[in-house]
Amino acid sequence: MTTSTLEPPRAGSDYAELSRRVTDAGLLRRRPGYYVFRFAAVGVLLTATWLAFLTLGNSPSQLLVAVAAAFGSGQLALLAHDVAHRQVFRGRRASAVAGRIMGNLGIGMSYGAWHDKHSRHHANPNHDELDPDVGPGALAFSAEQASTTRNRVFRFVQRHQRLLFFPLLTLAGVDLRVTSVRGLLSNTRIPARRLETVLLAVHVVGYLALLFTLLPPLLAVGFVVVHQALFGIYLGSIFAPNHKGMEVPVGKQDFLRKQVLTSRNVRGNRFTDRPLHVFMGGLNHQIEHHLFPSMPTANLRAARTLVHGYCDEVGVAYHETSLVRSWREILDHLHEVGEPLRSEL
Repeated sequence: MTTSTLEPPRAGSDYAELSRRVTDAGLLRRRPGYYVFRFAAVGVLLTATWLAFLTLGNSPSQLLVAVAAAFGSGQLALLAHDVAHRQVFRGRRASAVAGRIMGNLGIGMSYGAWHDKHSRHHANPNHDELDPDVGPGALAFSAEQASTTRNRVFRFVQRHQRLLFFPLLTLAGVDLRVTSVRGLLSNTRIPARRLETVLLAVHVVGYLALLFTLLPPLLAVGFVVVHQALFGIYLGSIFAPNHKGMEVPVGKQDFLRKQVLTSRNVRGNRFTDRPLHVFMGGLNHQIEHHLFPSMPTANLRAARTLVHGYCDEVGVAYHETSLVRSWREILDHLHEVGEPLRSEL
C-alpha cells in the first residue's frame, strides 16, 4: 500500500478537462434501453428461481435453487446500486421508490441507510477516518487500525485475516442487514424511515415464512445458510477488489487523483470481458464509476479507453489488473497489515 502526500499539479483543472471530453463523447447520456433489458433479465432470473423453489418442494435440489437465489440477489443489489446513483431514473423520488422496492423489500437491506453510507464512501474513498467501508471492525485495513484494536476476537481475526477473509465474506449479507437495522434506528437523516422499516420487516417475515412453511426445518435452514453465505461472498467478491489495498489519501488532493489513485479496475480479456461485466455489474470499471457515478453502467467500458489515456497524458497512475490478481493484492495487503499483531506472539 502506498500513501500519497504530494500536492498534485494543476489541482482542480484536470478533472474539468476529462469531464468535458467524456461529455463530448456522449458517455453521460442515459441508456433506457439497456436498463429495460437488464431489469427484465433480472426479473426473469428471479421469477424462474422462485418458480423452481415452489415446484421442487421437499428436495435436496433446493440447495441449488439457493445458489441461483444468491446470484439473483446479487444482481438485484447491483441494480439498486445503479438506481441509487441515478443512472436509471432522473428524479430523486423515482430512484428512492425503486431503491426501496429492490433493497428493503427484495434484498432485506435498508436502501436509505446504505445510500447514506455509500455516498460517504464516494466522497472520500479509502480514507481511514471518512470512508465507512474501511472503518474499524473485524478486519483491519491499515496498520493503525490493527494497532488500536482491543477486542480479543478481532485481534485474532486480524492476525490471520488473509486466511479468514473469504470465510468472513459468508457473513457479509448478515452484516448488511445488521447495518441496515442500526442505520434505521440511529440515523435520523434517512428519509421515510418508518416505511423502510415496514418494508424490511415484510421481507424478513415473508422470506422466513415461505421457507419454513414449504420446506422441512432442516432443509429450510440449509437454504438460508447457502443463500445468505453465497450472497455475501458474491457481494464481497464484487466490491472488495475495487479499493482494498489501494492508496490511502493523505493531504489535499484534487478530485481526479483522489478517485483514480484509490481505485482499482478489474480487466477481462476478449473471452471474459462481457461475462465479467455481467458478474460485477460493470463495477470492474471502478475508476470510471468513481469519476462519473451517474454514468450508465453500459457506458463505463467505452469510458475506460478515454479515461486511461487521459490519466497517462496527465501522469496519474491508473491501476488495472485481473480479478484473481486483485484478490491476491487484497490478501497480501491484509497479511501485511496484520504482521505487527503476529509479531506479538
